[in-house]
Amino acid sequence: MSGADGRLFCIGDVHGCVDELGRLIDDIAPEANDRIVFLGDYVDRGPEVAATIGFLLEIRRHLPETVFLRGNHEEMMLGFLGEGGEHGDIFVRGGGAATLESYGVDRHDRGAARTLREKIPAEHLELLRDHLSLWHSISPWVFAHAGVRPGTPMREQEREDLLWIREDFLSREHGLDTTVVFGHTAHRDVVFSPSRRIAMDTGCVYGGMLSALDLSQGVLHQIRRGAGKVGRRDVAEALDRAI
Repeated sequence: MSGADGRLFCIGDVHGCVDELGRLIDDIAPEANDRIVFLGDYVDRGPEVAATIGFLLEIRRHLPETVFLRGNHEEMMLGFLGEGGEHGDIFVRGGGAATLESYGVDRHDRGAARTLREKIPAEHLELLRDHLSLWHSISPWVFAHAGVRPGTPMREQEREDLLWIREDFLSREHGLDTTVVFGHTAHRDVVFSPSRRIAMDTGCVYGGMLSALDLSQGVLHQIRRGAGKVGRRDVAEALDRAI
């Protein structure tokens, strides 16, 4: 399921929780032939957005096959910056104030977008603008930040749905011949659904957990917000039911 017999991981919404992400990565100890798919929403709401993006760049340098999906929060941030995203008008009140502050920008600055463009490192902007995918497929999985529009083939999915869909996806059979792995909608724990859905956002930024799932070996790695230790558990049976 992953390149050259390596492991395949997916990681849920980070939202600036860089300490927890660092401990999670240390625990899974990815090797050169492993692959990680991040499900989006690295920015906003959490305390260390700039440090999170810097850490993701380090991961990318060491594991160049890492896949980073675009979340709706990156979409808003890029819209705010005039860099091709949508809904930039709701960026600040949608959690972007934390992102601004992490880059040393006053949330009350009327020219905050211009100031952020001046302060954000070029490589941070490049990652967010040029290296985030809307979806990714590795059989038998398809990865999308928010989910998919039921009854619609992947190559016909709309950008808005991949980034924002919620109840229309969660409440209906999606009809794809694959298992959809997604973030966006926070749950108390990872949800393995027999309707071929795996929900990975476990609400770290709200005091919940950050989760990494080893899809190759059926092991779930999780750390609670503010905790110093990562827990592991075998979820192979639950994973099989979701395929």
